[in-house]
Amino acid sequence: MKKEYDFSKSIKNPYTKKLKKQISIRLEKDTIDYFKKLASETDIPYQNLMNLYLRECAEKNIKPNIQWE
Repeated sequence: MKKEYDFSKSIKNPYTKKLKKQISIRLEKDTIDYFKKLASETDIPYQNLMNLYLRECAEKNIKPNIQWE
């Protein structure tokens, strides 16, 4: 290893905008169980499935159908 490195000609990582952000979220057990079951059927981790689904909703501008009784 060098004692010092010259970063003056370095460039910003172009992929940083695509990095995932960790958050805390409270979900119902049934919702988590649903995605875990789906994950076991598809061989995709359940958190990835949830992310894929939410991203698809955002891309298609799908809004929840909420009706208060």
